[in-house]
Amino acid sequence: MHHLSRFGVSLEDDLLQAFDRSIGGQGYQNRSEAIRDLIRDHLIQKKIGQADTEVIGVVTLVYDHRVHHLSDLLADMQHKAHVAVNASLHIHLDEHNCLEVIVIRGRGSKVHEIAGKLIATKGVQNGKLVTTTPEIKQ
Repeated sequence: MHHLSRFGVSLEDDLLQAFDRSIGGQGYQNRSEAIRDLIRDHLIQKKIGQADTEVIGVVTLVYDHRVHHLSDLLADMQHKAHVAVNASLHIHLDEHNCLEVIVIRGRGSKVHEIAGKLIATKGVQNGKLVTTTPEIKQ
């Protein structure tokens, strides 16, 4: 079992009350659980900012499928990427719009590069990259 350390934190009353309201709506049982998650997220974000770190990325793209050859171009870009495309999910949102969710894995610099290219492709209405890594030890 892991050894737990206790430490004190000084916060202004209004900041602590806002934090308590925020975590209460997320299902945290106590402040310690929420603070542990914040620290983990901070360490992950710091690590994935390093170019050579192994990163898992989820790219979401919304586009109009009527744009000539756009879905073919997006697929071709994924095939040529220097990352592993682990999964791709295509969802028809309405009569014209599609959502593409692509899970990729590779060096952080390459994951950001291919995600940027996919998001910037003419015809993509909007997109976002969310990254994480399975290992946070530093």
